[in-house]
Amino acid sequence: MQSIDKQIEKKIKQNRRGKIFFGEDFAKFGSPNAIRIALHRMVKEGLLIRVAFGIYYYPKPNSELYGYVFKDTPRIDEIAHAIAKRDKCRIVPTASHALNILGLSTQVPMNVIYITDGAPRRIKVGEGRGILFKHTSDLKRLSYKSQKLMLIVSALREIGEGKITKDEQEIIKKHFSTISAKEFETDIKLIPVWIRKLLLSI
Repeated sequence: MQSIDKQIEKKIKQNRRGKIFFGEDFAKFGSPNAIRIALHRMVKEGLLIRVAFGIYYYPKPNSELYGYVFKDTPRIDEIAHAIAKRDKCRIVPTASHALNILGLSTQVPMNVIYITDGAPRRIKVGEGRGILFKHTSDLKRLSYKSQKLMLIVSALREIGEGKITKDEQEIIKKHFSTISAKEFETDIKLIPVWIRKLLLSI
């Protein structure tokens, strides 16, 4: 019978680098305390990086440098989507985070906000950074087939009706051009009327 450490290490190494793990992913190997101790040891040894409470990252090597140099952490989006996948819920970026992803803002928020149909919570990620999940009962905002269109709508909601500049319209136009007619037709009823009119006019 392999030790808990060996079983956990084997499972980690069976996955691609860049994968995010949760403590509960290893529940079958031992008690919560034994797993926590084993993961803490692997963080100290450099096999994993702890990015938040109970969340670990199997780091990628940086191929541009000699030796084996690891990236510090996964992107905030990767962490958020891993949590959403684990919790079987849907999320969409809002506020300045949505604007930043689309290139509508150069501001990189320290705390990113997602709306979700899952439980509300805040995840601390590193020093002074965090992910805030805000529950919404407006499920139409999370029901888009096109993730890109859902993000565009979220960003335009943040800017507000009648406040979109010509430069912002050009950026939105480029993103919108990547969405197929079929995707748009599928999601069109979910889009607020003023955003629908804007997208059809650019």
